[in-house]
Amino acid sequence: MKLQQAHDKEAVFARILEAARDVGFDHCAYGVRLPLPIASPRFLLINNYPVPWRERYAAAGYLATDPTVAHGRRTQNPLVWSDAVFADTPELWDGAHSFGLSVGWSQSSFDANGVMGMFSLARSGEAITARELEAKELRMRYLACVAHHMLSRTLSSSSERAPEIFLTKREIEILKWLADGKSSREISDILHIAFDTVNFHVKNVITKFGTPNKTAAVVRAVLMGLVD
Repeated sequence: MKLQQAHDKEAVFARILEAARDVGFDHCAYGVRLPLPIASPRFLLINNYPVPWRERYAAAGYLATDPTVAHGRRTQNPLVWSDAVFADTPELWDGAHSFGLSVGWSQSSFDANGVMGMFSLARSGEAITARELEAKELRMRYLACVAHHMLSRTLSSSSERAPEIFLTKREIEILKWLADGKSSREISDILHIAFDTVNFHVKNVITKFGTPNKTAAVVRAVLMGLVD
């Protein structure tokens, strides 16, 4: 796919689409859910679905009810689209059919920073058979991994990014203990430092993350990959 030659999301997606067509699909889509802000995480999407279908999908808020997305949140096992999968969302399924998206396959990916990606392949032709899956699914799974690795980066970098946060070694150490449910007094005893010193570092961390309390700071640190 020569992805090393692609430097922006459109170029990366063009290479992935080329590979999708090589395995027998006319359309592909990738969406990424960023972990922050926690209360209303951002979703970034790129695909070559027909524009009228993209507009209808967005206007109807189908992202919240799409069963392929719900499946991807629960497991990374691939999903072949079917009438049974869309039984509770017939309007969505009928709409997809009307735009030539009647056959499809989806797989989600997760990374250590709390980023979830969903990759889908779609076409209007013959149904996906067990024989086709046996012959192609390894390549399809690989393509889903490549899409997540490349597009999650390029989509995220093209959106608004949170300011970079730098933590000291001691702040990271204290955050780890807080994540394990230890109190400031317990951390003071564990690290053999003054109770006031622990609270000083905790206040610094809260200020750096701009959170209302230490619990929210711990959550942000973990989701941003700043605490292992």
